Amino acid sequence: MFERGWAGLALVGLLLGLLLQQPALTLLATLTLTVTPLAWLWNRYSLRRVEYVRLLGERRAFPGEVVELTVRVTNRKPLPLAWLRIEDQFPLKVTLLEGGVTSSSKPKVGYLVNLLSMRWYEEVNWGYRLRCDHRGIHYFGPARLSSGDIFGFYESRKKAPTIDRLIVYPHIIPLEELGLPSKEPFGEVKAEQRIFEDPSRTIGVRDYRPRDAFKRIHWKATARHRRLQVKVYEPTTTPQVVVMLNVATFARHWEGVNAPLLEKAVTVAASIAHHALEYRYATGFLANSSWPLSDQAIKVMPGRAPHQITRILEALAAVTPFPLMPMEEFLARESRHLFWGATLICVTPIVTEPLLDALERLRDAGRRLCLISLDKRIERELRGITVHYLEERDIAAAMARKERYEPASPSLA
Repeated sequence: MFERGWAGLALVGLLLGLLLQQPALTLLATLTLTVTPLAWLWNRYSLRRVEYVRLLGERRAFPGEVVELTVRVTNRKPLPLAWLRIEDQFPLKVTLLEGGVTSSSKPKVGYLVNLLSMRWYEEVNWGYRLRCDHRGIHYFGPARLSSGDIFGFYESRKKAPTIDRLIVYPHIIPLEELGLPSKEPFGEVKAEQRIFEDPSRTIGVRDYRPRDAFKRIHWKATARHRRLQVKVYEPTTTPQVVVMLNVATFARHWEGVNAPLLEKAVTVAASIAHHALEYRYATGFLANSSWPLSDQAIKVMPGRAPHQITRILEALAAVTPFPLMPMEEFLARESRHLFWGATLICVTPIVTEPLLDALERLRDAGRRLCLISLDKRIERELRGITVHYLEERDIAAAMARKERYEPASPSLA
């Protein structure tokens, strides 16, 4: 209920005005007793049935692309809004081409602010253009809505909890521009013979044969074809490559983060994965970083389905510069769960002695390995491991050309 103090004071004023025959005091008290309840009721219902919606033209983009954003607010009641203030959380790594964003107390987050008044049953739309300058998963929202009565006595607040997500993929650059050979850049990865099958990957069905195991029967296909059908699995000796990205840019995590160096490493990993899928390798991706709002390592298990490149690019967009564990520990832990014949491609901004020791242990155990390093400070010879050194300036120049002339492989989005 509206403030009892104001009501009590107005009643006292009204009685005094009547007793003392003071018209001005009586009028003031009457207005207070009339306006205050009206303002309180107006404020109470001001944000009822007010809807706030964000509409992104695209939810996935490459660096340099422009995405349309439409913001819509609707007043679905007969009570007009004297004023409405909307403060919508906005990621500062996405460039707003028209208008401005106010700062906030949160790092890398600002507010997109709109102030307006609305009639009953009115809908208002704003259109913005966003340029995707930085790789990552960018979150819009939640929004805060504020309104009140026409007299300015009261104010109500409401949160619009909906959060929208815009995924900006990393650059994809031809291997030649990175200084890598386009043919067999990872060493020999071709399979010699198709012996074993992977039951986790079904690639089709065929007619039942007497020696087929009962557990291979595909009952839905059997019902559809009206004869026994069995699952056909993908051979495990299908050439596999697994790109493993090290997100650490310094030997010791407390030394900080070299963000430009990490972005170059992410670009290299994305380009390698894209190249491998183009050559029909079953390709996977792992990073010693975690998914947003999670403590789980980023993993995309090997596959070559049409959507595999999208899954890998989304995983690369999620990469942050904070490693869950050192790369040498990550290699030792995750390699146990990967197909033995897979070629492991370690992309790393830095090279440390523990990392080299881990690679040599995997090589001695029979693993096929490729090291792609942005760091030339390797003091030992790595026999039995394909090694490529990439120049930072070459990667930066290739990324600049992509930004200037065309988005990378837009057909993959």
